Amino acid sequence: MYSAMALRVFDDRQRELVFLRAPRRIVSLVPSDTLNVAALGLSVIGRTRYCDGDAPLVGGTKDVDVDAVARLEPDLILANQEENSRVHLEELAGRGLPLFVSFPRTVADGLAHLARLARILEIDARELLRRGYRALGLPGQPPLRAFVPIWMNPLMTVNAATFISDMLRLAGGENVFADRDRRYPLTADQGRAVPSPAGDRDTRYPRISLAEVVERGPQVLLLPDEPHPFSESDAEVFRAALPSAKVILCDGRDLMWYGARSVEGLPRLRALIDSLR
Repeated sequence: MYSAMALRVFDDRQRELVFLRAPRRIVSLVPSDTLNVAALGLSVIGRTRYCDGDAPLVGGTKDVDVDAVARLEPDLILANQEENSRVHLEELAGRGLPLFVSFPRTVADGLAHLARLARILEIDARELLRRGYRALGLPGQPPLRAFVPIWMNPLMTVNAATFISDMLRLAGGENVFADRDRRYPLTADQGRAVPSPAGDRDTRYPRISLAEVVERGPQVLLLPDEPHPFSESDAEVFRAALPSAKVILCDGRDLMWYGARSVEGLPRLRALIDSLR
């Protein structure tokens, strides 16, 4: 029997976790969550090389050192279904470690995750969350048709079922590839073969051609600095293909990091898009 004071929560994989006390030995395998913990006034005891801070490293998001995580004896491990490799998450769970897996697909999902994390950690985050939810209102002006690539070679973007697309929508952009699913194999995605059934493979990140971008006619192109660090030379490729569009480099964290980052990131991204009108 668990204590009457035990906290039971479900992660985004619908796995139940039970906490008898607020965790304080936290390992974060997700940069967004490392920031979330800091925004709640705490610090992690282990992090990936892509996370901010000076806590001991436990590998990267895709190559987690499971033994290093276990040696830290965490009472909470924060992971993400999309950012972390399935094999490592299964190994952590198989060792009986307290693994909490998130998968926010919208900005509101990210704030709900932050609220759930605050509850687990017994931190009062009401003011932070109020600011975050206040920012969710849609802008008053018509959206600008926007293109956001996430990789250059092969050229990749996002469809409507992604956190990035929702952030773009709330900031005043209309994702020109919202309706475009990823096709398999790569040659089918690039229009050179008949697609095969996707099955359970992820279709939210299509691989596209520059000709497709031109055909969709975006008014603005936002080139983030992560996961691919888009450069001015990349921007020149797009400017040459779309001379009437506005092409700008932007902060990938404002587009992609969920939870606490969106509290300031969404207004900042909205101001950036407004400046391009």
